[in-house]
Amino acid sequence: MKIEVLQSLIKENKIRWSTHCLERMGERDISRADVKKCISNGEIIEDYPDDFPYPSCLIFGYTIANKILHVVAGSDGKWIYIITTYYPSSERFENDMRTRRAK
Repeated sequence: MKIEVLQSLIKENKIRWSTHCLERMGERDISRADVKKCISNGEIIEDYPDDFPYPSCLIFGYTIANKILHVVAGSDGKWIYIITTYYPSSERFENDMRTRRAK
């Protein structure tokens, strides 16, 4: 998956928000603008090409307030599907918040 494709879809507002994602965003105080900024200026740190129904990835970026944010998104090339988003923790990620800790 290419970040440029996802960024283009964000720019065109071709976004589908899952119910799960919107619920979690409310619980975590993450806005749609935060998610859009994360993807627009972010980088893919994990790729999930075999996800169903569309390939997806984990994106590292920043919120409007410059907090580190992770977004899991998929795409069919026509739409970007926002699956979930969260603030990464040092329990699961290394200090760079890009590298998953070994289990």
